[in-house]
Amino acid sequence: MNNIITETKQNSTGCIAYAMTILGDKWTPFVIKELNECPQTFSELEKKLIGISPRTLSQRLNMLKDQSIVSKTLYCEHPPRYSYQLTYKGKDLKDILQDMARWSKKYN
Repeated sequence: MNNIITETKQNSTGCIAYAMTILGDKWTPFVIKELNECPQTFSELEKKLIGISPRTLSQRLNMLKDQSIVSKTLYCEHPPRYSYQLTYKGKDLKDILQDMARWSKKYN
């Protein structure tokens, strides 16, 4: 019985740790929130995310793409311009972000 409890705690901890690798920095939840509305370009995201540096936005988008949370689509070849949108996996984060916002509103 104790092994089952220990294993469940470890699995739970591992799952939370994985989620935190994605949602645990300052800008990633905001990028996901903005992309939840509709596909957007880099410059559109940059305008909406006041205070984010282009380098940070680029890093966050690349990390989200590597995690299959965001897809990147070429819409102009010269110069190369991309549109970003949430994948199915990324859209699944909507409820988590809404729960976080509700919790914050309740206790803030």
